Amino acid sequence: MRSGKHSRVTRPLAAVALVGGALLAALAHAAALPEIPAGAGVPAGALVIIGGALRPDNAAVWRRVVALAGGPGARIAVLPAAAGNPALAGATTAALLKRYGATPFVVPLAPRLDGSDYRKVADDAAVARQVRAAGGVYFVGGEQLRITQALLRDDGSRSAVLQAIWDLYRRGGVVAGTSAGAAIMSSTMFADPPATLALLRQGLEPGRTVAPGLGFIGNDVFIDQHFLVRGRFARMIPAMLGTGYRTGIGIDEDSAIVVRRQRHVEVLGYKGALLVDLAQAHTGPGGAGQPLSITDVALSYLDHGDRYDLATGRHVPGPDKGAAQAPDTAGHRSPVYSNDILGNNAVLDVMEKLVDSDQREAIGIASGDPRLPGPQPGFAFRFRRSAGTMAWPSGATRAWSIRDVRLDIAPAVSSVVLPAAEPERAR
Repeated sequence: MRSGKHSRVTRPLAAVALVGGALLAALAHAAALPEIPAGAGVPAGALVIIGGALRPDNAAVWRRVVALAGGPGARIAVLPAAAGNPALAGATTAALLKRYGATPFVVPLAPRLDGSDYRKVADDAAVARQVRAAGGVYFVGGEQLRITQALLRDDGSRSAVLQAIWDLYRRGGVVAGTSAGAAIMSSTMFADPPATLALLRQGLEPGRTVAPGLGFIGNDVFIDQHFLVRGRFARMIPAMLGTGYRTGIGIDEDSAIVVRRQRHVEVLGYKGALLVDLAQAHTGPGGAGQPLSITDVALSYLDHGDRYDLATGRHVPGPDKGAAQAPDTAGHRSPVYSNDILGNNAVLDVMEKLVDSDQREAIGIASGDPRLPGPQPGFAFRFRRSAGTMAWPSGATRAWSIRDVRLDIAPAVSSVVLPAAEPERAR
């Protein structure tokens, strides 16, 4: 949750007692989460927030977008504003939506669209009416700053097309977006951030690292994408600290979360999403411009099929998950360690091994470039079980749903000396 006038108390993640096998897990999942009555400030529609690299054959996600827009024949406005080649990106996305039963149309609104004045299109009344009448909107990927550039006026107010999207969303339509189209879902988004290690060392750079998003998910949840593949959990934490957020959700590639009424989360697709909770976190000494030092970040992994309530912290594992597994019951009997914790899927790999081991903690390292002279400032990541750590395994795939693994981050200096290259011999 975010501090400030929009803040509210964040409750610790509640325990989920699943004492049976897969059948009881399925029954608990079927019970789902309590329905929320539509309020004046809560949109009746849904968000489909996609972590990027969505495959054409990921039917679970594509079909859900179409279903939430109204089902077969639903009109969906495709906005290619973020794309470097908006004509191609718009046409490709529209063709995929059509394959899955929608009736899509491309909105010619993009800073890089040849022969079009995006500012005029953004405030064109006829275009806005067409968008407002649709059942859904789909933001393609690319550069998220282009989306806000296209849809926000110079004074920060909403253009006619952006207001039409909000009207659609409040009425009950779906707003979907992938990659850059996911980033704009929160009120604050990454803009032009430095590399993750630089962000951990120096914190946010004013006017560059983050920028205003469009805020469809509300003011208290920070969104990021390409999350596990690119090790972006480590950049989310300093961004959340610097902007007052307590809750962040990072969605992995070829995966999505469906968010209803800005509260109920359901995970779809190939993998899942990582929940980052700073409600009980404590930062170390230092301040702006100093290396990050933090303890008690709570990480939870929501696998595909899982549901989560952002207001209460209730985590309902998917129907393929068995009974909750307490630590010390299985597999790994040696220290859990990663020397590249920012690598592809490394954070989830460490979390899964930790909950499936006899270890109480695991260590990950992120270090600087050993080719550079002198010691390179890096970071140590300690993953710990807490009293509330639980895990639900899938018998079919050995995928896990994981609740409340604690993370501490501290600076660590690596000093690696590479042997000097031998001079080439003359031939």
